[in-house]
Amino acid sequence: MPTGVAMRDAREQLFDAAERVLLRDGPEALTSRAVTTEAGCAKGMLHKHFTDFDGFLAELVLDRIRRLDDQAEVLLKAAGQGIVVDNLTTMLTDLFGSVAVAIVSLTISRDGLRARLREDVPTGVPILTEAGRALRDYLAAEQTYGRIPAGADIDVLGLTLIGSTHLLFADRTGVRPTTDEVRAFVGSVVPS
Repeated sequence: MPTGVAMRDAREQLFDAAERVLLRDGPEALTSRAVTTEAGCAKGMLHKHFTDFDGFLAELVLDRIRRLDDQAEVLLKAAGQGIVVDNLTTMLTDLFGSVAVAIVSLTISRDGLRARLREDVPTGVPILTEAGRALRDYLAAEQTYGRIPAGADIDVLGLTLIGSTHLLFADRTGVRPTTDEVRAFVGSVVPS
């Protein structure tokens, strides 16, 4: 690869390249060489912006968690509007239709990455933990509107929705569940 080639927003280009490798080839294929080749830059570019490859991966995961915050905000603003099951279905389908499933697999498979992420995400599985929190916040807001029964355990409901929906999407090489299948699952779990 040529050196000295200017990269506009190198960090984001490297993150996007890593996502493409993750989605196409899976976590086991994600190496610094694969990322820089996919990004079309010299291998040294990654090490210019990150201390090492696990540092790069940790920043990738944290960046994707920050993006999840935007989805959480949209979901929370939907409280009291539309149909609860549809709001949840949209959020869960968008979440697991993204690179989130591959990032969960990546995080589970790399001890060094998990250790680095523990500073920012002390418990649970990164991405899933934050998504669960977003769901619980939304469900709590819907309880205040009376659209989720007051006696419903929103912590258990949020974990059930995140864990089970993750399992529906977990096989990145298989047939993805349809929106209707996700909606049917969510509708079977969410009390009205």
